Amino acid sequence: MKYDIDCENEFNKSFLFWLSRFVRNKITSLSNRNVKDKDRLAQIIHQLVIGFDNIDDFKLLIKEVRNIGINSIHVYFIPLEKLFKFLQTFGAKSLKEIDEELLSDFLASQTSSLSDATKKNYRIALISFFGYIDKQNEDEKGNKYRFGIELKNWGGLAGKSGTKLPSFMKKDEVSKFLEAIEKYEFDIKIAARNRLILKTILYTGIRVSEAINIKMKDFTKDEDMFVYQIRGKGNKPRIVMIKASNIQKDLNEWLDYRVCNDDYLFCNQKGNVLTQAYISRIVEKILLSVGIRKEKNGAHMLRHTFATLLYQNSKDLVLVQESLGHADINTSRIYTHFDKDRLKKTTDIF
Repeated sequence: MKYDIDCENEFNKSFLFWLSRFVRNKITSLSNRNVKDKDRLAQIIHQLVIGFDNIDDFKLLIKEVRNIGINSIHVYFIPLEKLFKFLQTFGAKSLKEIDEELLSDFLASQTSSLSDATKKNYRIALISFFGYIDKQNEDEKGNKYRFGIELKNWGGLAGKSGTKLPSFMKKDEVSKFLEAIEKYEFDIKIAARNRLILKTILYTGIRVSEAINIKMKDFTKDEDMFVYQIRGKGNKPRIVMIKASNIQKDLNEWLDYRVCNDDYLFCNQKGNVLTQAYISRIVEKILLSVGIRKEKNGAHMLRHTFATLLYQNSKDLVLVQESLGHADINTSRIYTHFDKDRLKKTTDIF
């Protein structure tokens, strides 16, 4: 049986619902050779079907599961229990707020003092949990939500391959991309919208999820700049700015066509919010149209491009952190790897 990703729009209830089903799935798939009390195990599985109202009662049950002979269940539960509490501190409202970047923030802040083996267990638990939800969720219209969590870029958890540097465009490639945006043949009713949202992401570095949720009341013009009030992960606000000259023409044209529900700035032709997958497909098509190929051609690459060029020009890691809305500055530190001026100094050693 399939279930909707969010339960009654309550984050705690949704997370505990999926955690109960995930743990039940793991208990029934792990070895039961050492189980001491099979009747009690059957009762526990039934309790997991019913679910829990709070994490503390859930934790007590997990201890009992270990005591009756399924020892390895804690390898999955402990990281997810900590993730639950971590997300509560951010004031998460929906499971859909969770993505690879947020999980990297969680790992960076919660596993620094742990052994490499334990860090790998945390990664496995997260990938398994969200992979389970990917397969089991479905709304009443038959639509599925996909997290697609891989965590390949998490340092220390990818085996010998180490940390992968994010894909980004160089300055000349950015110029080609911007020219391609102007020339790409979209339907006339959505052309300005698509140009506007892609430029907004590229020039500000906001997440795709943040861009598609901008509302009309969230941005104002201040002299020659547009100021956006962004609601990031955990509903945390921040301000980003963009030069009016970069988007004014597209904005005016889009507003002539725009008919959106709930005051959203961007929407599809039915008035509903755009999807992240749709934006990523557009980015990939435009990149391929001008021969730009990256390991990852999706829309998130535009955010990496913004952050990389921002650090190269400013050498200010705190500015990068604040602009991107990272909770931990260590998440932003990846962009220091692209500081060519600093790295050139290594050539003068000998």
